[in-house]
Amino acid sequence: MRKVSRCKLLKYLMPACLFGAFFLSACGSSEKIPYAKTGFYFDTVVTLTVYDTAKNADAANALLDEAMEECRRYDELFAPDLESSDIYRINHAGGESVHVSDETATMLYSALAYCRSFSGLADITIKPVKDLWDFTPQGGTIPSENSLSSALSHVNYQNVDLTGNKVSIADPYASIDPGFIAKGYIADQLKAFFISKNCPAAIINLGGNVQTLGTKPDQSDYSVGIRKPFGDADEYLTTISLSDADTTYSSAATSGIYERCFTVSDTLYHHILNPSTGMPAETDLYSATILTDSSMDADALSTICLMMGSEAAADYIRSVDGVDAILITDKYEIIDTRSSKSNTP
Repeated sequence: MRKVSRCKLLKYLMPACLFGAFFLSACGSSEKIPYAKTGFYFDTVVTLTVYDTAKNADAANALLDEAMEECRRYDELFAPDLESSDIYRINHAGGESVHVSDETATMLYSALAYCRSFSGLADITIKPVKDLWDFTPQGGTIPSENSLSSALSHVNYQNVDLTGNKVSIADPYASIDPGFIAKGYIADQLKAFFISKNCPAAIINLGGNVQTLGTKPDQSDYSVGIRKPFGDADEYLTTISLSDADTTYSSAATSGIYERCFTVSDTLYHHILNPSTGMPAETDLYSATILTDSSMDADALSTICLMMGSEAAADYIRSVDGVDAILITDKYEIIDTRSSKSNTP
């Protein structure tokens, strides 16, 4: 485990995919202005923004209310600890088959595909291990070796059977947590919702999973800041541009080790857990930001690339079309794959 001097309690807590974002709105536009609503879903702060004229303020706010209701619906569908959710019912079925919604089935198919593609580097059945950890910055808990060993015996994505809308887990003591991919899936669905409502421009920020629709009213891209790991809440190392324009990506997601963490004897313990060991992943990366058009892909790959480490992650991303990464190492070096790829939008 790498030694660090501190784990700074940041001003704003955004679990799972950890992405400090700011948006430079089109304040100079005389026609359309931003309307935004904020809520708390998926254990994180959710901010949705649309653009419309002043005379359409009621319609813009009504649309945002509908979108927030979609957030509540997805939260109740996927939350592992909510008794009525599909995920909870799967986890408490004792190995029996559970019928789930089309949306849950689609999200789980994608999650399992990532588990297989990366040989379990991301494992949807990590929940028994996650439940042992408490990442409270000022008093975290390190599980005992015996408890970790017991929990790890139930971590194996291959025990999950998904056929149509029926899901079962061969190990009755196993349980799933789709945290590495769910917010990205939801962000993509919210974008589809805004499109269905003929909304031309929107920003969807689910605790750092950012998906965009269209461009700002002046036709410029949305500007997003990438946080400096262990820095202040408003301290950024670099910025990126997002939009639906052909020259940019529409979505970005960041995983980092600098929030949801605690320090014991100068050793940092963070929430990105290795499914093989049950311990925080050993990596030379402080954060991994993935740029692509699918928020779901960005969400999953940001976690996987952080666990890979800088060299393997950069090599992998350079081999994939339509995806780029901005990696920040533990020496605050920035590796930007866009500078070495000819297929960058």
